[in-house]
Amino acid sequence: MISHITLGTVDLERATAFYSPIMEMLGLQRVPAERSKSFVMWTGADSFRPMVALTTPQNGEPHHPGNGQMLALLAPDRETVARVHAAALEAGGEDEGAPGLRPQYHSNYFGAYFRDLDGNKLCIVCHDAVER
Repeated sequence: MISHITLGTVDLERATAFYSPIMEMLGLQRVPAERSKSFVMWTGADSFRPMVALTTPQNGEPHHPGNGQMLALLAPDRETVARVHAAALEAGGEDEGAPGLRPQYHSNYFGAYFRDLDGNKLCIVCHDAVER
């Protein structure tokens, strides 16, 4: 259903350094640069789509993060949720919610929230009842 999600940045090199270890922990692979020189993209090992892409705004205007917009990425287990959240904060991200159960969404929703260096909000989530 989803082709790709694009996150804006003011500094593509800095954003790539922030996201690369996060995407690696989630098992996502970087798409070869020759696919698009103005974007840095990641995708799953088994499929080319959907993709997560980083870029500076194509219209040349400044990047502004949205309010109410969020990218949620699946983690294979709850431990990975916690590791990614910690890595994001260590890399300069802003905490928006520590790893933990969020029963208001469903009884097994284990998520963590942060903002990247450009203010984009992300969630890392595992929906499984128990660790795999």
